[in-house]
Formats: sequence, C-alpha cells, structure tokens
Amino acid sequence: MARPTPPLSRRSVLALGGSATLGALLSSCTGGAPPGLTPTGEAETTAGGPRPALAHWYHQYPEEGRHEAATRYAEAYSAADVTVSWRPGDYARTTAEALLTPAGPDVFEYANGPTIDMIRGEQVVDLTDVFGRELSDFPPALVERVTWDGRIYAVPQVVSTQLLVYRRSMLDQAGIAPPQQMEQLLEAARALTRDDVKGLFLGADGGAGRMGGPMLWAGGFDFLDDESVGFDNAGAAESLAVLRTLWTDEVLLLDASDDWTDPTPLTAGRVAMQWTELSAFPRIRERLGDDFGAVPWPSMPGGAPSVPVTAYAASVSALARDIDAAREYVRWLWVDSPDHQLDFATSHGLSIPARISVAADAEALASGPEQDAATYVAEHGRSLTPLLWTDACASAWGEMMTRIVHDGSDPQEELDALVPVVEAELDRVTA
Repeated sequence: MARPTPPLSRRSVLALGGSATLGALLSSCTGGAPPGLTPTGEAETTAGGPRPALAHWYHQYPEEGRHEAATRYAEAYSAADVTVSWRPGDYARTTAEALLTPAGPDVFEYANGPTIDMIRGEQVVDLTDVFGRELSDFPPALVERVTWDGRIYAVPQVVSTQLLVYRRSMLDQAGIAPPQQMEQLLEAARALTRDDVKGLFLGADGGAGRMGGPMLWAGGFDFLDDESVGFDNAGAAESLAVLRTLWTDEVLLLDASDDWTDPTPLTAGRVAMQWTELSAFPRIRERLGDDFGAVPWPSMPGGAPSVPVTAYAASVSALARDIDAAREYVRWLWVDSPDHQLDFATSHGLSIPARISVAADAEALASGPEQDAATYVAEHGRSLTPLLWTDACASAWGEMMTRIVHDGSDPQEELDALVPVVEAELDRVTA
C-alpha cells in the first residue's frame, strides 16, 4: 500500500475553506491521473497475473437508471474486475455486519461515511492520500464528517439535502411570504390551515423523527459541541418545544399515505408547505411546473437557518481482497472522474455532486429552486448528525422527541435525562 500523506487535523480540514460559498470554492486543480494509473484507469504496470476482483456495494437507490450507471462505471474500469451489488432492505445493518467477515464488500457506500465504531474498530482503511490535490474541491464539512484522528475514511459521492418547499400560488393568495423566521413559520402554518388543507407537512409523525436537528440549529445549538454535549442549555428545550406547538395547533398534516420524502401532499394541494428532500424536486416540477419554491428551515433568535446535508460516501473495507486495488478504484471512480459524479447526481434523479466545481457547473442546478437548494447547502448546510453521534445516541434522541412532540413531555426534563446517555457514549468512543 502506498505510504499515506501526513495526517490532517479537523482544524486543518476546515481551514480549507469552511465558510466559503459554493461559487467561491471552485477548484483550480489541473486534474490528471494518479501515479500508477493511466487516465482511463488502466494500471501502468502489472505483476503479470489476473486483474484483481472487487465487490462494490450500494444501497438500493429508488431512482431509475442509477443501478445501470454504477454498473457502467464499473465495467469501464480496466484495472480490476468490479462487480456492483445493489443491496435492498436494511442496508446499514447488513453492511455493518458484513464488514466483520471476508464475505463482505471490498468497496461500499455508507450514508455520511463509516460510523465511528467502524473506524475505531479498524474495519475501514485510511483514504487520506486518495484525494491528492483534489481535496480542496470537496466541501470541508463533508470531509470533516468522515475524518477521525487526522485521517479521512471515505470519499463523498453525492449530496442530498432537505428543505422547506412551498406552493407559490397558495402563499401568494394568502398574502404570505416564504417564512425566514420561526415565528413567521408558525403564523404561516396557522393562516394556511383551512377547510381540508393543512399549513405544513413534516412527516406522518409530525416531525418527531426528522426535525430535532433543524430545531436545535434554529436556536443556535447542536447535537454535539466537538466531543461534548451540545444541547445542555435551557434554550435548546425552547427550540424543541416549537414542534409540540405545531402539533397542538393542529396545523400539521398527519394522515398522508406516504412519508415526508413523497411530495404528493404538496403537489395534491393537501398542504401549502412541506419538508422534503431535493430528490423530490423532479416530481414536484413535473406536477406543478414553476408553482413551487424552497427555503431553509427558519431560524430563531440566536440561531441560524439550516438545511440538513447527507452524503453517501465510498469506503474500503479492511478485509478487502486487495486493499491497494480497492483504493485505486475509489480514487478513479469519485476523485479522478468528475463526470461520474455529475452523471450519478443529476442524470438519474437529482442530488448535488460532492465535488464543488462539478456542482457549480451542473445544468440541473443552474436555475430555479434547484439552484436555490445548491446555494443553501453551501451557505446553510449542516451535517445531519456528527460522526460521534452513535446509533445509541440517535435511538435515545428519537424516543425523546416522540415523547416531547406526541405526549407533551417537558423538553428540559427530557434533555436533562438524555445528557448522561450521550456522555456515556462519548466516553466509550473516545476512550
């Protein structure tokens, strides 16, 4: 295996341009193939034996054409025989289990990159030097999310984001501007609720399972503050209480046949505003034309508007049959071939290419709410959860949010009870 480059600290990763906007972060890299590979991915020298065989796992994307695209990329790679597997079901669980055995994938994607337990358990390999001089063309926030102890463990592929989408005509008829502040959102949701139309759809659970993070950010808080609890403040309880207010005000649609990722409540006129993801925009545009817009989740005093950002990222298993070959394949696929990112993100559904320069030139993101979404990611994007926010933290948080939103539990008491649970997990993963 090639000698890794010197480690990057989290601070140095962020210093690569953390506060710059999408346009200001354009790369001036000259490209070219990495040492040892031709521009087409062929090995310049071989040991004379057969090409390495690699298994590449993806979760089952719902968009038509993405499976075929991933297979096409793999078939074009001539330095190894790559088999693409499209994995249905509980991908996160089955992949985590498979990494413990030699029968698992050589290369695999994972939402937001590998977990801290995968990294600490040495189940994935260091990919720091895979980025080379292209590192600055990846958003620092995405790179930080897959960085631990100065090493980078995944290459971001495509970016997904969530936004507050609204029907322009409905808001215009009511004389309501798209909400920028939380109080404006509450007022708009109430005013737009009438007859058989609700003001807002946050999911069948009223936002309990999805909106906790955006509510924290709205008030100026977060799940974690580096390696400590980030919500241990009275203001965090006030932020979460807003979701209970929306619930008790009866302005939320709660009987939709599908959940928040399906834009049907908005397009069918059952709600005036809906929380959904960028990948729903093609369906919204097909049904509504230009009669929609999008804004970040509104802010509260002391906080900021926000859009949650997730990025599926490619990692290499420590039990890969040929680690060097797997690393070079990931380099070729997502670092040295920006056309793959553009095609994968915008030709089959709609996501944002992880490469900053590629996203800036993407025609599908060049105008309208789609362009707004890409701009919001650059200006207000927040990683959906921090690297150290473990499954145990997420599970306890989800149960707490249900009690607050559905049952009316006191938010401060609930947060106080959650603090030791999160602190115990932080102690475990940082020991």
